[in-house]
Amino acid sequence: MGKYENLAKEIVRNVGGKENVSSLTHCITRLRFKLKEESLAKDDVIKNMDGVVTVMKSGGQYQVVIGNHVPEVYAEVMPLLGLEEGSADKADETPSGNLFNRAIDIISGIFQPILGIMAACGMVKGLNALFVALGWYPETCGGYLVLNAIGDGLFHFLPLFLGYTAAKKFRLKPMIGLVIGAIMCYPTVQAGTLSAGGQVLYTLFSGTMFESAVYTDFFGIPMIAMDYTGTVIPVIFVVYFASKCEKFFNKFIPDLVKFFFVPMLTLLVSIPAGFLLIGPLATFGSTLIAQGVMTVRNFSPMLAGALVGLTWQILVIFGLHWGFIPVYINNIMTNGYDNVMMPFFACTFATSAVVLAIFFKTKNRQLKEMALPNFISGIFGVTEPAIYGILLPLKKPFIISCIAGCIGGGFYGAFNFRKFMMGGMGIFEFPAMIEPDGGMGNLIVALAGVVITMVIAFAATMIFYKDDKKTAEETATGDRRAEGGSVEAEGASETVPETDGVGKKAEKRAALLHQTQLYSPLRGRVLKLETLKDDAFASGVLGKGVGIWPEEGNVYAPADGVVSVLFPTLHAIGFSTDEGVELLIHIGLDTVQLNGEGFQARVAQGDRVKKGQLLMSFDMAFIEEKGYCLETPVLVTNSDDYLEVVETAAEHVAQGDVLLKVLK
Repeated sequence: MGKYENLAKEIVRNVGGKENVSSLTHCITRLRFKLKEESLAKDDVIKNMDGVVTVMKSGGQYQVVIGNHVPEVYAEVMPLLGLEEGSADKADETPSGNLFNRAIDIISGIFQPILGIMAACGMVKGLNALFVALGWYPETCGGYLVLNAIGDGLFHFLPLFLGYTAAKKFRLKPMIGLVIGAIMCYPTVQAGTLSAGGQVLYTLFSGTMFESAVYTDFFGIPMIAMDYTGTVIPVIFVVYFASKCEKFFNKFIPDLVKFFFVPMLTLLVSIPAGFLLIGPLATFGSTLIAQGVMTVRNFSPMLAGALVGLTWQILVIFGLHWGFIPVYINNIMTNGYDNVMMPFFACTFATSAVVLAIFFKTKNRQLKEMALPNFISGIFGVTEPAIYGILLPLKKPFIISCIAGCIGGGFYGAFNFRKFMMGGMGIFEFPAMIEPDGGMGNLIVALAGVVITMVIAFAATMIFYKDDKKTAEETATGDRRAEGGSVEAEGASETVPETDGVGKKAEKRAALLHQTQLYSPLRGRVLKLETLKDDAFASGVLGKGVGIWPEEGNVYAPADGVVSVLFPTLHAIGFSTDEGVELLIHIGLDTVQLNGEGFQARVAQGDRVKKGQLLMSFDMAFIEEKGYCLETPVLVTNSDDYLEVVETAAEHVAQGDVLLKVLK
């Protein structure tokens, strides 16, 4: 019987049996199942198994996080499934799971790449509107025009950007997606242009919310006039249809002329279908959704706002909030404002107030160190580090933040709180809340809601939060250490009482300060572990360390040691130093799915290497083009064996800079 045979049997049984498994692969830390029915898997049972870290669901995969010994577990699982190595179902390229989960995955994949630049442009647009409202300069001056172009350019030509990101998500050539977006923004096909230059031939669906004027036709077929600039949903559906067309034509067009014939035929089929059918139907659908949501809200604005405020952070945790982003964008583009989803604004400041209260209330030094920067990032709209790093582990503060968000959301719903333009995060959203005519009433509501939410969240946390027993014990231990002597984080010096008369005590404390330095294997920007987009890494369950956003495609040895693991997919390297520190360098997130494309190994598994020796090269542009994130976790996987893992304070590292210090 193998070491992990029992574990393998239990995993197979609790994922629904071998009949429920379509395929299985693994990466450096996880078993990646594709299940026929995810509902049959017993998440809680698997999570509580000895040898299992946690369970995650992402990209249509049911991921069982094992740790470094995942190859051994994988080897035991495969015979139980009746599968052979490398028998994963390559034909199944679409995410599995129910329709809702697949929709969330698609929406997040399309919108996430542009959210940062969207926020930046929105901030410029909002500040420009604020400065005009304050009378700093008029709308007629050149400065206003340039700043307005910076702020509004992305939103006006939004189909171009969504065409590109949607193409990457649907496995269409990105340039074709970009062209589709450009065609849909082409001036002469917009309803505004057609209405200005021609007479109405006839009107379809007269008297309904779908009433549409027809100004021209496509070889006799009526073409419904629509304005596609600034829209969201039509271009996504057209690109999806184009991806199916491209796949179809690739089967029949000879390789000799595929280079230009496939794109040409794809556009000739998808664009007319887009203008004649897909675009109008998608627009009608978005109009119907917006009307439906508004109807629900009109029933009770306060209740609707409270519900959004209560559930938003829960939706964020599971990534479900992406499903509502199109509603928010569509409302602003269609109605000129959003008042449906905006109550979530209260949640940002509820989270910030809770972690600020914890900063003042807790006696745990580590928690204090985390709380203050998380408060600052929350004020600027980035709450994930606080949620994952502090609130969820402590549970009660998370509940308090949800309740405070609920109250603040209810307040916003009752006073019809609105946002008039996209962009900005946290306090940088305030300019977008100034009314188009320069009125400040809505901004006052925004500020009042922030004050109410933060006061409630701060006060409730100060009243109800207490350090748990474990935290108190850790704090007391730290205090006793301080009384007995001081130990510097760098391990450079210590003070030990000499009055105890026992040399062994001093020797023991000195041994605790043994330090191993690990040097950066990459050049790039340092990321806090808790900010990484993969929860298994961010939670720290796989080990302590940092993330690096690489600036060049080379990985070097962080110390003298041995390449303990080199996966066939080449996306991750396991490394053991001569002093026994086990390190994982995971290049990008979910890059195991590239099956080694874009990676080139410079060493073999089992090779002894010297610090600074080149281990791996990877094509950054190729990885990003395939839609994968370059965040690279660098983890000490046996960190539980050590007193502490101290990460660098630097925001940027070069190859060979000290990245981590392991204290023993």
